[in-house]
Amino acid sequence: MSLRPTVDFLLHDWLQVEALQSRERFTDHSRETFDAVLDTCERIAREKYAPFNRLVDTQEPHFDGEKVTLPQATHDAYKAYAESGMLSAAQDYDIGGMQLPYTVEAAANAFFAMASVSIGSGMLTSGNANLLMVHGTDLQKQVFALNEFRGRFSGTMCLSEPQAGSSLSDVMTRATPDGEGFESDALGARYRLKGNKMWISSGEHELSENIIHLVLAKIPDANGQLVPGVKGISLFIVPKKLVGTDGQLTGERNDVALAGLNHKCGWRGTTNTLLNFGEGKYPLRGGTGAVGYLVGQPGEGLRCMFHMMNEARIGVGMAATMLGMAGYYASLDYAKNRPQGRPSGAGGKDASRPQVRIIEHADIKRMLLAQKSYSEGALALALYCARLVDEQHTGTADDADVSRLLLEVLTPIAKSFPSEWCLEANSLAIQIHGGYGYTRDFPVEQYWRDNRLNMIHEGTHGIQAMDLLGRKVLMENGRGLQLLGARMLTTAAKAEPSWAPEAAALRDALQQIGRATQQAWDGAEPAQALANAVPYLQAFGHTVIAWIWLDVAASLEGNNTPAAQGRRAACRYFFRYELPKIGAWLGVVSSRDPTCADLHEDAF
Repeated sequence: MSLRPTVDFLLHDWLQVEALQSRERFTDHSRETFDAVLDTCERIAREKYAPFNRLVDTQEPHFDGEKVTLPQATHDAYKAYAESGMLSAAQDYDIGGMQLPYTVEAAANAFFAMASVSIGSGMLTSGNANLLMVHGTDLQKQVFALNEFRGRFSGTMCLSEPQAGSSLSDVMTRATPDGEGFESDALGARYRLKGNKMWISSGEHELSENIIHLVLAKIPDANGQLVPGVKGISLFIVPKKLVGTDGQLTGERNDVALAGLNHKCGWRGTTNTLLNFGEGKYPLRGGTGAVGYLVGQPGEGLRCMFHMMNEARIGVGMAATMLGMAGYYASLDYAKNRPQGRPSGAGGKDASRPQVRIIEHADIKRMLLAQKSYSEGALALALYCARLVDEQHTGTADDADVSRLLLEVLTPIAKSFPSEWCLEANSLAIQIHGGYGYTRDFPVEQYWRDNRLNMIHEGTHGIQAMDLLGRKVLMENGRGLQLLGARMLTTAAKAEPSWAPEAAALRDALQQIGRATQQAWDGAEPAQALANAVPYLQAFGHTVIAWIWLDVAASLEGNNTPAAQGRRAACRYFFRYELPKIGAWLGVVSSRDPTCADLHEDAF
C-alpha cells in the first residue's frame, strides 16, 4: 500500500491545508506546489531509503578508533535529502528556504520515517538550526544555522550524561571562560568545556563537513563550584571542527572525541555515541578543553534547549507513527495473501474445503483495525499539531496564543501515544505474521525493534507523564486543558446525529479527565498526585485520539469510498475497544492509589 492517499486525505480533506495559501507567508504556494514537494520526498524515500532499510540494520556503524564508517547508502540518502531542500523547507526565502507550511513539511518527512527511520532524515539538524535561529546571535545564525540548512554541517543535541541520564539537574559538564583571543571570538562568548555526554544520536560520522553539537553545561561560580539544579545550566555551540567567521573550516579539530558507539536494539543505521569533551585527545592551542560558544544568556540553557527538545519530541512521535504504519501495511499485505484455516461455522472443520486467506478471520481483522486506529490516528494528531505550529506563526495574535497553549498540552501526547501504541501496532503486525514475523525474512521484527526506542529517547514515558499532569494541564490556571476541551466539545456537536453514541462517549471521557485531574491534585503533595502519572497519560492520550478519530469521521459525511468506510470502522473500533480502558486508568489516578509508591524495595 501507498502512504500518499492517507497523507493527501489528512492534509486536504480534513485539515484543509490550502486555506493557508491566503496568508501572506504562503501566497506563492498552491496545491500544485504542495504536491510537488510530496512527490519529490516520496520518490527520494522510495529510491534512497526504503531499499536499504535492512542493509543499515545489519551493517551497523563501525568505529576504527579514529572515524566512524557508515554504508554508502547512508551517504547517498543524506546527500539526496540535503539537496531536496527539506532541511530548510519552512524557512524564509531570503535564507534559501521554501516558506512551506510546517504542516506540509511534516507530511513530507513522514515518507522518510516510513521508508527507513534508521537511516533518518534531518530532524536533529533542522532542530539544531531552528533553535539557533531563535536564540543565536546574527553571526551564529549565519555561520552555523545556515550551513546546517544547506547540509554542509549537521547537528546534534547533547544533554544526557552517563551518571545523569534524564536528570539534567545533575549535569556535570563544566564550561569555563576562555581568556585567550582567537579570530572566531566574534561567534560568541567563548568557553572551554570538559565533560562527557551519552546517547548522542549522530554524534560522529563523515556525512557532512562538520558536526555542530549543542551542549548543555554548567559555568562554575566564583568559588569554582557548579550551581546545583537546572538553573545553572547554559547552552553552547561546540563544533567538531573549528570554524571561522566566514563559515569556513579553520583546519583545526576541536577537542571532541568519540569514546565509543552504543549498540542498540534498533535504529542501528544511526550512530549513537558517547562523546568526551576536553579530554585532550585533540589538544588545542591556548588552553585545554573543547571550544564552545555561549548561546543566549548564562543559566538559560535549558529554556533555549526546550525549543529543540519540543520539536524533537514531536519528531519522535512521527517516527513512531510511521513505524507503526509500516508494520500495518506489511501485515495487511501478508494477511491478504496468506492462506490458512477455514471459515468458522457450518462445515468449517471440513479439511477438504479450500483454505481462506487469514484476513477473512475476525481476530485478524481486529488486529488490523487496532493497528490502523493507532497509526493513522497518531498521524492525524501529528499533522494537527503541525497545523497548530503554522497557526502559532502566521495566525492572528489570539489564534497564535491559543495554538501555543494547545501545543503545550498536546506535545506530551504527540510523543507518548505513538511511542507506546504504535509499538503495540508493531507487535500486532508480528502476531499476524505468526512465526514468520519473528524472523528476519520479514520486516516487521525490525519495525518493532526500531520503535522500542521511542518510549525512551527525547524524554521517557514517565517524564512525559509528569510533564502532562504536573505542568501542562495546570499551566495558566488550566487554560490549555480548557481550550482543548472546548475543541473536543465542538467536534462532538459537529459529529451528531450520525455519531451520537461516540459524541456522548467523548463528552463522558472529557468529564472523567477533568475529575481525575482535580482529584489527583486536591490537597495532595506532588509525589502523591504524580504517583500514577503514566495511567493519566494513557487515559489522556486515548481521549485525544478518540477526539481526533471522531473529527476525522465527521469530515467523511457523504463519502462512501472504501477508504472512508475503513476510517469509519477505525473510529468505531477505537471508541468501542480502546476508549473504555480510560476508566481503569483514571480510577487509580483519582484515588491516588499508593500500591506502587508505597511498596518497599525489599518486597520486590
